[in-house]
Amino acid sequence: MTAAVIDPYARVAASARWQFLYGLNPLAKVIGFAPAMVLLVFVRDLATPIAFLLLSYVIILIGARLTWRLLALLFVALPVGMVLIGGGFSLWVDAALVDDTAPVLQIGGWTLYSGALLIGFATALRLGSIVALALIGGLTTSGPDLVRASVQQLRVPYRIGYTALAAFRFVPRFGQELAVIRAAHRVRGYHGGRGPFARIARGWGYIVPLLAGAIRHAERVALAMDSRAFGAHSERTERHLVPFRTRDTVFTIASVLTSIAIFIAFFPWLLS
Repeated sequence: MTAAVIDPYARVAASARWQFLYGLNPLAKVIGFAPAMVLLVFVRDLATPIAFLLLSYVIILIGARLTWRLLALLFVALPVGMVLIGGGFSLWVDAALVDDTAPVLQIGGWTLYSGALLIGFATALRLGSIVALALIGGLTTSGPDLVRASVQQLRVPYRIGYTALAAFRFVPRFGQELAVIRAAHRVRGYHGGRGPFARIARGWGYIVPLLAGAIRHAERVALAMDSRAFGAHSERTERHLVPFRTRDTVFTIASVLTSIAIFIAFFPWLLS
């Protein structure tokens, strides 16, 4: 029986890329909607963020794998978050600014006006649409692929890029080391009691060994990079290529044009 060798820096498996978003260059998914994400900060209406929210949902549902976690994120977590944020912002709106609108709720001397709800939920929709646009690339792109694309297409120095790849590898390693530390504490009979404060105390007890392990791992990585003459040459031969193909160009242009069309449709003043 042969053990499977897993390359933590390898690209997403071909079997997992039958939806079109997985086959796109990471930079195409970032550049395509980055202008819209910036401009959404400045809009104040409801229609524009709703349009981008619906566009994001359509692209994600068509181009990404529909797991239960993804569906829960899109149809439970994000809507509930927007409702909570919208309600919270509505409560903080100065009543003097919206007292000319219809009152919705009155408790004693405090009144919630419809204008405050409009402002609060407009803000929540802007935040939700920005998050949804970010999820287009975030749900279908691995961190190492984004780093590789930045090195290969944006000419980010590979010394910086592949140092970031090493940092990505730290994340699962921290999880493994944390499991080992917890098991060691259980074997030694160190429980610290029950309840939320006991959990916090146990968490503080994990910090020192985790930091020590991180320092040891960083030292080993630095020695390995030095022994391989990492950074001694101006260019590096790539093992995994992340090309920018015609379909990436088409997706980027189509995304930018669609964003412009939505802004023009709901903001006629852009044409003046």
